[in-house]
Formats: sequence, structure tokens, C-alpha cells
Amino acid sequence: MDFEETQEGGFEEHIPVTHSTGAAAAGTGAPYPAPAQRPKRSGWRMVLWIMLALSVIANFFLFVILIAAAVFFAAGQKDFFAENVVRKGSLGNKIAIVRLEGIINSRLSEDMREQIKTAADDDRVKAVIIRTISPGGTVSASDRIHHEITKFRAETDKPVVAFMQGIAASGGYYTSVACDKIIAEPTTITGSIGVMSSHIVVKRLLEEKLGISSVVVKSGPKKDWPSIFEETTDEQKQYLMDKLISPTYERFVGLVNDGRGALTESQVRELADGSIYGAVEALDKRLIDQIGYIDDAIALAESLAGIENAHVIEYERPFSFTTLLSTRSESIWNMDTDAIRELAVPQLLYLWNANW
Repeated sequence: MDFEETQEGGFEEHIPVTHSTGAAAAGTGAPYPAPAQRPKRSGWRMVLWIMLALSVIANFFLFVILIAAAVFFAAGQKDFFAENVVRKGSLGNKIAIVRLEGIINSRLSEDMREQIKTAADDDRVKAVIIRTISPGGTVSASDRIHHEITKFRAETDKPVVAFMQGIAASGGYYTSVACDKIIAEPTTITGSIGVMSSHIVVKRLLEEKLGISSVVVKSGPKKDWPSIFEETTDEQKQYLMDKLISPTYERFVGLVNDGRGALTESQVRELADGSIYGAVEALDKRLIDQIGYIDDAIALAESLAGIENAHVIEYERPFSFTTLLSTRSESIWNMDTDAIRELAVPQLLYLWNANW
């Protein structure tokens, strides 16, 4: 920086002016800062985004495949059963145990049909044991199971043994008489040969408590007999007896008479008053052939089939994803729409109705 004396005796400041060249501008002494450089895009970040996108796509397709496989497997395994080994033996001589357990309804009768068909399609099965634990159920479902057992015996010429555990009454006994022989555990309750029907009447509840009256338009006086909106008269009860109770009762008696050759029809009718019987009394009255346990039932089946050292299996449905989704309570107290309908509509039952 220079100072020059002026004519007036003062001093004037002279600031030198410099001109930056490209080389000077690039130096550290440049008066203007160099422009900031844009950071380079990281390659690994791009890789991570690509991997994330591929993972989302892969998981989506995997989910779709699992759902499709579950639906396909459920459709294909409708009549598929796993074989739970009860006793190991010769695989060429199998005895299949078919489990009839619970209140007999349409679902259970269909399940029994599929199990019996599985046994019929297996040439290695030489005999079948029906393990029955049931107080009975609807007339139609009980009759369908009886039909499937009879059909199996006729088409395969293979023996079927009924093995009763705990309780095998009414419909549970109805299905058992379709078998070649009946064996029961010592504590089994059986019998209860007969039919019943029941329905509820809500007339007084609706009219006296809720102030509701029903209006029914019908083509004939008997069209709605019995009705939940009217008291059941003696005439209506006799009508139900003649049309429903008596025919189904006669069928029950007839099938017991056919299945139990040791009993005459008059003897069956004497026993068919709805009474229940313990195993000892049932054996004495020739309703069953033997008292014993599962090993005795297996020995009896082997003897009837003329085989030894049988490989004994019991059918069971394998657990699956669809089974989990479709699981529902089997409690008879489950008040769903079907239960409400059954309360309103008379149901013909081969059932021992002891607080069930």
C-alpha cells in the first residue's frame, strides 16, 4: 500500500489492483472461494435400496404362494387322514380304528363316511374297529353311519368290530348293531333304544312378557304342527307320534333285531323302552357280545379276519393352517344360528338325553 503527497500537502492512498488469472484463482490466495464440490453418490446405498425392493417383492410372492398352497392342500385333503400307530405289526395285515366320538350330526357322519372309505380303499386293511364314544344324535346322521358300515361289510367282506368306551347309547348303539360283533369296556353305558323329539314354545313369553303376538297364514290346519307360537295339543302330539316317532322307532327296533341275531323281535321290543344298561347287564341281555378293552377288541378283529400280529392304526386328520382357521367350539351349549334353529324346529333324535 503506497501514500503519495498531494499539492495541498496531504497524502492520498493508492491501493494496487491485481487481476486474477485462472492459475491464481486456483491458489490459496484467491480473493473468491472456490465453489463447493457436490458429494459423490455412495454405491452401497443404491445396493441397499435394490436389496430392499427385491425383499419386498419376494415376500409378497411367498405370501401368495403360501395362501394358494393352503387352499389347494385343504381342497385336496378333504378325505385325507394320517395314520396314528396304535400297535406295530405286519404292515400287510392292518386293522384300522375309526373313531366315532361326540354328538352324532351331519358333520360327524360325513367324517365317518370318509374314514370308512379310506379303509375300504386300502387293500392292506383286513378289519375295522369302530371306536364309539357317543350318547347318540340325530336320526338321519345315525342312520347314514349305519348305512356306511353295512355297505363296507357288504362290498369288502371284511369284519367290523364295534368297541364301546364310556358311553355308546341310542344313536351310538344304533351304529354299533351294523357291526359283526360288539365289545364294551366294563364301565360303558349303552342301550337307550328309542327315539325322541322336542321343541320349545314361546307363546306366553312373547304375549305376556313382551306384548308380541304372532300371525301365521297357512294352507291347512296341520301345516305348522307343532308351532313354537302355540301350545301343543294332545291331537298334535298324537299326530307327531304317528308321523315321526313311531316310524323311526320301528326302524331302530328292526335294525337291532337284524344286527343282534341272538335276540328275537319281542325281546328287542322289551328292551327298547329307552332304558340304559351297564356293560354287565347289556352282556346278560345279549345287547353286546363281550366285555373288554382295546386289546381285546384288536384280538377279536384279528380272529374274525383270520390274521395275526396285525399293524393297528387309528385315523386322524392332520393339523393344518386351514384347520386352525376353521376351528370352532364343538360345545353343545354354543348358541349359533344352527342351535337356535334346532330349538325352534322339532328334531328327531336317537339320543340319550341326560343333561346333554
